[in-house]
Amino acid sequence: MDMDDREFRLHDGKKGAALAIRITPRAKQNKVVEILSDGTVKVHLKAGPSDLMTNDFLLDFLSKELKVSKSRLEIVGGKTGRDKLVSFLDMKAEDLHKKILELVKED
Repeated sequence: MDMDDREFRLHDGKKGAALAIRITPRAKQNKVVEILSDGTVKVHLKAGPSDLMTNDFLLDFLSKELKVSKSRLEIVGGKTGRDKLVSFLDMKAEDLHKKILELVKED
């Protein structure tokens, strides 16, 4: 079989978990507030309303609080709104879930 005749599929090799987040900017403190009924995680941030600043601030906050390298985090949806989808490269959904629950319980 010639290489040009071979059928194949390409896959994105990244694996991990994704987290739906709703941001409240200009809060008194940075914290994970609660998990909403639809599974979205509500996060308060001190950062102002600038989308780029808030996005970077969010990734810094999540990296620190969840003890994950910032390079493994990416906002893959909602870059210009309050509702965001954050991808966590090389992290199982169960592990991310446990870490988020621990942050919510700290209050």
